Amino acid sequence: MNIGIAAAQAGLTVKTVRYYANIGMVVPYQNPQTGYRDYRPEDIAKLQFIGKARRFNFSIEECRELLSLYQDKNRPSKEVKDLTLEKIAEIEEKLLELKALRDQLQHLATHCQGNDRPDCPILDALSDSLPSQK
Repeated sequence: MNIGIAAAQAGLTVKTVRYYANIGMVVPYQNPQTGYRDYRPEDIAKLQFIGKARRFNFSIEECRELLSLYQDKNRPSKEVKDLTLEKIAEIEEKLLELKALRDQLQHLATHCQGNDRPDCPILDALSDSLPSQK
């Protein structure tokens, strides 16, 4: 099938499918007469796998590793679990960072009067390192 159909079936954009093909994540058959890429059902399955892994925030290299582990039927599941636990730890760290940012913004919003006066603690906090505009 052509790239448009492959992208639709995989739930990805054509640009994303082309990118994955260009970096070798998926290697579709390339028709020597037309130069067009022809995607097979197993290519679609790989694209779907990669798309799901990316939605879980796995990097391209992590996706390569997961795909390799998936294709190796003799692999120990420990490797897959270890990668997943590392991703969970990264997500937990990011959640803590986001919560701290939210708390800071909430504090600033609470202390901003939000009226017609120019005083604004939000802008003051954002401009702390900027030279004064006097």
